[in-house]
Amino acid sequence: MQPVKWPTRLKPLLLACKDKKSIAKIHAFMMLTGLCIHKNSVANLIASYGRVGDLLLARKVFDKLSNRGVDSWNAVIVAYSRKNFPKEVLGFYHQMIVEGARPDSSTFTVAIKACVSLMELEKGEEIWHKAVGFGYENDVFVASSVLNLYVKCGEMDKAMLVFNKMTRKDLVCWTTLVTGFAQSGRAREAIDLYRKMQKEGMEGDDVVMVGLIQACANLGDSKLGLMIHGFMIRKGLSMDVFVQTGLVNMYAKNGFLEYASRVFKKMPSKNHISWGALISGFAQNGFSRNALELLVEMQDNGFKPDLASLVSALLACSQSGLLKFGKSIHGYITRRLDMKQVSGTAVIDMYAKCGALSYARELFDRIESRDRISWNVMIASYGVHGDGKEALSLFLQMKNSLKPDRETFAALLSALSHSGLVDEGRYWFNLMVNEYNIQPTGKHYACVVDLLARAGLVEEAYKLIDSMNNEPGLAIWVALLSGCCNHGKLSIGDIAAKKVLELNPDDLGIHSLVANFFAMGNMWRKVAAVRKLMKETGMKKVPGYSVLDVNGKLHAFLKGDKSHHEYEAIASALDKLDREMRLHGKNEGLPAFGL
Repeated sequence: MQPVKWPTRLKPLLLACKDKKSIAKIHAFMMLTGLCIHKNSVANLIASYGRVGDLLLARKVFDKLSNRGVDSWNAVIVAYSRKNFPKEVLGFYHQMIVEGARPDSSTFTVAIKACVSLMELEKGEEIWHKAVGFGYENDVFVASSVLNLYVKCGEMDKAMLVFNKMTRKDLVCWTTLVTGFAQSGRAREAIDLYRKMQKEGMEGDDVVMVGLIQACANLGDSKLGLMIHGFMIRKGLSMDVFVQTGLVNMYAKNGFLEYASRVFKKMPSKNHISWGALISGFAQNGFSRNALELLVEMQDNGFKPDLASLVSALLACSQSGLLKFGKSIHGYITRRLDMKQVSGTAVIDMYAKCGALSYARELFDRIESRDRISWNVMIASYGVHGDGKEALSLFLQMKNSLKPDRETFAALLSALSHSGLVDEGRYWFNLMVNEYNIQPTGKHYACVVDLLARAGLVEEAYKLIDSMNNEPGLAIWVALLSGCCNHGKLSIGDIAAKKVLELNPDDLGIHSLVANFFAMGNMWRKVAAVRKLMKETGMKKVPGYSVLDVNGKLHAFLKGDKSHHEYEAIASALDKLDREMRLHGKNEGLPAFGL
């Protein structure tokens, strides 16, 4: 039988086949008519088997080929790439090079894509350099593939070099780079690149918008975020669950919780990331009750909280002192999730801030592999509770196995400051600089200044501030002023007060501190000026209050407030306790309790 003269006619037939059975019939026909000697026809056959997912037959046909052309190699490489077998793709690529076949644009593109899947930067660069050597440096498909490789591996500077050399940039290239900068924490560059993209006449799609929304969230640029949201609405761009979740996260991070809640409520479908974004937003902005209520609602809607949601809920418990709720979350994590270091650290922090320091230490001691964050949190916890000696003891244990970092020393110095351990504070601050070669930040200086000023060593604290290379921040001057106020140091205090006012704080408590200092020094004109400033800016002091968790309900108590529904019973119990203490002689010289 003579071979058919037009083997190219088989290509459209094979493309039309949607199942293995139809392809097998054409395969049989090719064998009967001798078409298997045509490399292009066999390549189309391999591609067809690959397209319907039958890699076994595609491989069998390929292996029987004695003289393989680039089309046959590409067909089998693409077939394995489609089924997500990146290692096999690279195996075929290297075999192709060994056998002397010349790769083309498709070969290089798919091989580099396999390196992206495996996060094999070095191997991907090797393939890219070979592609350049074969003249494919300006090929848009190969360049796009290596651009994606660099972005996924976090090599944004290398990605930018490739991008700048590209003679033709399509929407995918722009999107890849904008998203990459956003995900790498380089939000400003992501936004600048998008603006450049607009000048080039390129309109962004929903994918690039997700990257921009993430950049706005990281940068805190709520104005641009609102503009992007409005642009998407005007252009009618699709807003799937990923875009809407990004918007929720962006608004929540920037403190626009009302907008975040509106977007969240309008979402036709939500996932656990959507819930987590809003829970995190409430917790990070101090709305602990909303965060915890949303966690409960999330479970009522059939979603299992992930680690991110639970860590945010632990933060909410820390803020409100909800030890019982925090214990429940700890139990949930222990039963259903892996107690990784991040969640373990969050639970330690929650117990410490809820006053259960012994629970925090017990959990800390049970963590097998402690990282710096775990040690830092535990050291800071002792500091918050005024136990500087225990914080120092823990620090000494830590440095035998891990090198302390900036945050470790900040936690230690803060603990020593709260405990008034002046000599120890001086010693470890100097050792941090001279032995550990850690340059102090504003946080370190603020801790030491506070330590010295509390002890009345205001002159020494002022000299330390004067030695700083950077401009002292508000916290440093406030710490110094507070010490001057407590110890009657008028001359240095006057300098500190002026510096505080120059920094224009929006905290009423700080203005009150300044006014009280001036009053202590009988500087009544200055007192009047500060009071006038407070009045003009509309500052109002938020009254301090205590919160108690009783059977899952929060009860707030303000000084002088009699509005609580059980006020009479509470006052009666306090009076009874006061009388009993006086009878036992344990309350001599103290005023009676009162609400």
